[in-house]
Parts: sequence; C-alpha cells; structure tokens
Amino acid sequence: MENTETVRSCPFDFAHQLEFDPQLKELLTTAPVSRIRMPYGEGDAWLVTRYEDVRTVTTDRRFSRSAVTGRDFPRMTPEPIVQDEAINLMDPPASSRLRSLVAKSFTARRIDAMRVGTQRIVDRLLDTMEDGGTTADFMAAVAAPLPLVTICEVLDIPEPDRPWLRAHALTMMNVGAAGKEDAVRAKAELRAYFGELTARRRRSPGEDLISTLATARDGDELLGDDELTVMAMVLLITGQDTTTYQLGNIAYSLLVRPELTRTLRDSPERLPRTLEELLRHIPFRKGVGIPRVALVDVELGGVSIPAGDVVHVSYLTANRDAEKFERPDDLDPDRPSIPHMTFGWGAHHCLGAPLATMELETAFSSLLRRFPHLRLDAPVEDIRWNTTSIWRYPLALPVTW
Repeated sequence: MENTETVRSCPFDFAHQLEFDPQLKELLTTAPVSRIRMPYGEGDAWLVTRYEDVRTVTTDRRFSRSAVTGRDFPRMTPEPIVQDEAINLMDPPASSRLRSLVAKSFTARRIDAMRVGTQRIVDRLLDTMEDGGTTADFMAAVAAPLPLVTICEVLDIPEPDRPWLRAHALTMMNVGAAGKEDAVRAKAELRAYFGELTARRRRSPGEDLISTLATARDGDELLGDDELTVMAMVLLITGQDTTTYQLGNIAYSLLVRPELTRTLRDSPERLPRTLEELLRHIPFRKGVGIPRVALVDVELGGVSIPAGDVVHVSYLTANRDAEKFERPDDLDPDRPSIPHMTFGWGAHHCLGAPLATMELETAFSSLLRRFPHLRLDAPVEDIRWNTTSIWRYPLALPVTW
C-alpha cells in the first residue's frame, strides 16, 4: 500500500472537438488513483479514474458528499455551482428521503405522459427549421430551445422568465476567475426567484413538477421550503444545460459518421442502444464535478487515502476503462450492454436521466425521419467549440439537407 506524494497540476482545460482529454487518459492508464491540484479551492485532492474504483467511491459510506459542505474544496469553477442544501451534497439516508420524493415525478408513467408534450415541441422546432430554408444552426434551432422549453413546461415557468433563467444558469457554469462575482450574484438571484415561485406553488399547487414536489409525501414527510427551492433550481439547471450540450454533441457525432446515421435511418429500432453508446463515448464535460471526503483511512487501488482528504471521481475515465469496456475508445453500438456513468452512479445517479433520455430519443428519431439527407454545412475544422465553461459542446452546428 502506498500514499503517493506526486501532485499533478490538473487545469482540465482540454476542449478540442470531442477528443478525449489526454491528461485524463494518462491518469487512467498510469496513475488511476492520484493526487491532483485544481484551478480553484484550497489544497489538493485525490482523483479516482477506474470504473470499479469510481463505483466504490460513489457507493461506499466511507466516502461522504455532505462532509464537503462549507469547505473550499478543489474544483473547476471560481464559485461552487452546488448549493449547500442541495440533494447533491447529501448522503443516504437523508438523500434517500429526498430522492424518493423526487423519483415519484420521474416514474415511467409520468415520463410517458411527458413524451407527448416533448414530441409536440420537437415537431414545432423542426417545422420552424424546415420553414427557414435548407440550412440551419442545429444548436440554435433545436439543441438550445428543446430542453429549456421542455423543463420550463414541466416546471410551468412563465415564458417571459425563461431567457433570464437560462442566462443566469450559464453564468454559474463559467470557469474564468473574472466571473466569480457574476456567478455569486446569479446564484443568489436564481435562489430568490425559485424561493418565491415554490412558495406560490405550495399555496396554490397546479399540475406541474414543482407543485408535485411541493405536495409529494413520503409517509408524513414533505420537502422543506429550502429543500424545495434548491430542488427546483437543480431541476432547471441540470434539466436544460446538459441535455442541450448532449443534443449538440450527439448530432455532431452522428453527422461525422454518415454510415451510422444511415443505419439508424434504415433501422430506427437501433436508436435507443446507439444513444446509450454515444452517451458513454462522448466526453461531455471537462474534468470533474462535486467531490466526496474520506471519513476514515481507505485503501483504494493499492493507494492509502487518509481520513479527511477530498476525493474526486471521473465518470469520463470510468466510461473509457479498458478493464470494463473492450476497445473503450471505439464507438460501437453493438457492444455488450454495460451501464455507463454519464448520469453518475449510486446515491447521486441523475434522477432526471429518464427525462433526458426521452428527449434525446424523441429529438433524434424525429430528426432522422424528417431530414434523411441531413449533413454538416461546414468543414469539421471550422466548427467552434465551447472553451469557457465546464461543458464541452459545439457553439454552432451548421447543417443542411
């Protein structure tokens, strides 16, 4: 057992198209449990990269998310994106209570009910795209509006408020140090907005998801006011941004693989499995997210992690671990079905994953059916990619049909 002293500086700023971060790849293959120093926060952290080790950290009670609360933990952004009361910073059993209340809103029956509305939104967006001529920017026409409109309709957010909310969410994701004051202000203003909105829904509930959460019971338990406010914020932010970026990334990945696109057009039943493989394969973000703290001394991968140390995991590297996935860098929709970690794992697996998956399936099944000759309208090297936030995605995706 060793306690390696080498500390690697990890800016995690690689953002070339959708190529895999070479530093993460090197850590996965040469130092799967290693010490890292990140752009913001106090001190160093451990980074765990192998699939099975990531599974251990995300499910073993010796590692705690709630112990991160109040700490200036090593991170990617100048201001932590997460709120102290958020479910993201809870451990079981506290998080289990919240998750069971929220999960009632994402049952298969409710997702099926949402599918009709999502299909209507997709049809409207594709109609507008088609009416505009024979070229469009897929990001502006579909990827940006679809998840925002979907989650805002699910939450029943008034239409005039939506652009303001999206702008605030984007401000919180920026990685530049100069944006710290803006991020702090955006976070506070979003919180105030949702505090007011959730209070109104609690007084006079409707059919929307916030009302469902406001009135959902687990035995005698209701969500507290702060819990409800923060949960609504989490749903808005995670319910739009990540899906927008994955819509863009998946569209790009398909458009640069015309044979795969042809296969999906000819055999639409292969789409769900192909989307799962795309979600595994695409490095959808930079670096790492919210860490955990080791509550006791733990040995992991032959390395000793002392109690009190901050531990990050990489879902990106877990998805590319050759010990779990044969030929991990190949995109192979026919590979054996092994769960990917793009939606997280364990007690913090994304509760909205069924909604995101349904949106992706609805968007791409409709796109492939209605635009059989869709192709990129610019050389691959001319497509510009986001570099200013934690997310990786094309800023614009010119297409023609």
